[in-house]
Amino acid sequence: MATSSNSLRPEVRQMSPSTTSIEISVVIVGWNAKHYLELCLESLAEAPPRRSMEVLVIDNASTDDSVEMIEAKFPWAKLIKSEENLGFAKGNNVAIRQCKGRYIALVNPDVIVFPGCLDTLADFLDQNPKVGNVGPRVFNPDMTQQSTCRRFPTLWNNFCSVTRLERIFKASYFFAGEHMFYFPHDRMLAVDVIVGCFSMIRREAFDDVGLLDEGLFMYGDDVDWCRRARNAGWQVIFCPEARAIHDQGKTTAPFPVRFAVAQQRSVLHYWKKHHTFLGVLGIRSLMFFRHLPRYVVAGLTSLAFPRKNSESEVRKRVSAACLKQLVYGSVRNSD
Repeated sequence: MATSSNSLRPEVRQMSPSTTSIEISVVIVGWNAKHYLELCLESLAEAPPRRSMEVLVIDNASTDDSVEMIEAKFPWAKLIKSEENLGFAKGNNVAIRQCKGRYIALVNPDVIVFPGCLDTLADFLDQNPKVGNVGPRVFNPDMTQQSTCRRFPTLWNNFCSVTRLERIFKASYFFAGEHMFYFPHDRMLAVDVIVGCFSMIRREAFDDVGLLDEGLFMYGDDVDWCRRARNAGWQVIFCPEARAIHDQGKTTAPFPVRFAVAQQRSVLHYWKKHHTFLGVLGIRSLMFFRHLPRYVVAGLTSLAFPRKNSESEVRKRVSAACLKQLVYGSVRNSD
């Protein structure tokens, strides 16, 4: 998007922090995602909603000049500078506490918001007061469908994931893992979970359910919050008329071990919080049998093809770190 910074400035009516009646608050948590964050903010600036909007960006101690870029190109965004990496959940919570909007959109920095998306989600919440959380249809950068609807984790759907039954029988509801690959994302649907890359949540739902669980540094906060919302009587809805692009995984790709361990730690936190001891034992066992064969296969591949083993080496390090975390409970960062 080669638009000048002057043309990226939205109407003051929609961005001014002095606006007394903000309808939509957009919260973005960034950590060393300068390029993607710039594209995200550009998409909001080039086609702002008709409703009043504020944008809050919390920077988790980035070292890639993200802060300078925001201050130079997007002075209308409220920038919150953290001196440390608070993680995704806590970073969002810091910003949510400062939001003025009736509806709060949690948007990843690697998301591009389509024109009309925020209005469509807000309109839907206006018309459906029992809905606490609504999410848009999300595409990959090549405009293929990205799966953003999930089922709550169970031992069975995790078994289907570990054994790859969910991939073999992609059209099957019975063999589906948490990912609803059988659902074409072409119609409105009440779901268990809307993936946290982009969702809009009613303020009253946050007041009722509470903020994100800060025990989840990264990953799993969406599943945990949606379960608590369900328990409190709120509906979670997928709305395909609202659309966005998510360049999934690009900001975490340089740190595969760190984020794989963080994800596993979050899964265990969720299971300890919402399931019994036997459930936790079961999910730990499935994790172990997911990573042990991968570690063995990746190690053998590295030995057999020593000059073409970069991907195998990464898989081996990821699985080794996850196995170590399961056994010892902590892993020193090795990215």
